Amino acid sequence: MTQQHVLVIGGSSGMGLALAARLLSTGRRVTIAGRSPDRLAAAAAHLTSPVTCVQADISVESQVAALTDDTLDHVVVTAADAVGAYAPLPSFTLTAAQAVLATKVLGPWLVAKHLAPALRPGGSLTFTSGIAAYRPGPGASMIATANGALESLARSLALELAPIRVNVVSPGWVDTPIWDTLAGPAKHDRLSAMAAKLPTGRVGTPDDIAHAFLSLLDNPFITGTVLHADGGHRLV
Repeated sequence: MTQQHVLVIGGSSGMGLALAARLLSTGRRVTIAGRSPDRLAAAAAHLTSPVTCVQADISVESQVAALTDDTLDHVVVTAADAVGAYAPLPSFTLTAAQAVLATKVLGPWLVAKHLAPALRPGGSLTFTSGIAAYRPGPGASMIATANGALESLARSLALELAPIRVNVVSPGWVDTPIWDTLAGPAKHDRLSAMAAKLPTGRVGTPDDIAHAFLSLLDNPFITGTVLHADGGHRLV
């Protein structure tokens, strides 16, 4: 049997890095892509098995098109940029809004456009939305819009690209480095306050979300689906 090859875009940190580690532990070949060469190098050093690293920004079409010249079994997009993604509406600039959509919606669309032809029959694309589509808060207008749009995009692509499977993982609050940007020194307090509200009694870990991605990659009968890994956040 041919060793599966998985491309994780956003695999240099957080949920994507945890997924890369899980994939390697199952014997798959892994390529990780991201914008920062320093984070890619750190990720490669962190992982216990060799990976291929590719520098790319998924909001740039030429870079997406050049991501691989190899055959792939699965592509997972976890890339996100929290900088400028949250702001009150009066101060939210059009440039910032366009940047959110470029990374969260147009980037995955470009990935589907250029990388679907590289997927083997039965392969899959899996995107990452988020709880803001269901439990938005003040200042989250554009990230909520992007997450909801991404889920609609996946359903459409599941039909257009069939038999390639297209799915989405929707995480809740997860303790990743992105919270250092969003909350700074208040990170611990904010995550603890949310943990107290959730039915699970805790926020997520990157490994929790990696499990969710793997369940979609490994089940050949799931497509056009949003898998919620949010600790029950949508219920409270």
